[in-house]
Amino acid sequence: MEHLTHFFLNMVDQAGYPGLFVVMVLGNIGVPVGAELVVPAAGALAATGHLSNVWVTALVATLGELVGCSILYAVGYFGGRPFVARWGKYLKLSEAKLDVFHTFYERHGNVVVFVCRFIPFVRGVSSLPAGVSRMRKRYFLAYTAAGSLLFCLGLTWIGSMFGAHFYEIMPALHRVSTAAIALVLVAIAAFVWQRVASARRRGEVASRP
Repeated sequence: MEHLTHFFLNMVDQAGYPGLFVVMVLGNIGVPVGAELVVPAAGALAATGHLSNVWVTALVATLGELVGCSILYAVGYFGGRPFVARWGKYLKLSEAKLDVFHTFYERHGNVVVFVCRFIPFVRGVSSLPAGVSRMRKRYFLAYTAAGSLLFCLGLTWIGSMFGAHFYEIMPALHRVSTAAIALVLVAIAAFVWQRVASARRRGEVASRP
């Protein structure tokens, strides 16, 4: 996994924005590119002048994610459960896991797509069950775009803050970014729980005679 991530880091370094775009597409069709390190590395390259602009870097990364997610969504949408049954093992996605995703989609709605943008590994394959579940395309794209933009902007900015020293602190940054993602997840989970609890209370009040 580490060697594969370094390969993709070098790809971004050598090919610039086209390399970053391709890497982010691959990362969202199930290839373990290590986006938690690739995106901050791209931010560091922008800060040191190897890429032109931090904002453009974040935008290219986000567009790559959207294209990759759309491809995997289409595969799930048109391939359905038979595709997962036959090829899901290569993405480490079984029919049982697909059922868990589907249950979450049914229970919490489209916000699950947004949350998945911040979970390592899950973010790279979550578009497939969204497609299999036939989530409405406009909601899928809207929530995916919002989550991907926050993810890419945040990590690009972190990388730009370290600039030329990024590779020296990369192992520590990996731990920090993972912790930051965990904090975001806790905040989102608290928000979802609050929304669900509020909806239940309103339902109970409405059902009273």
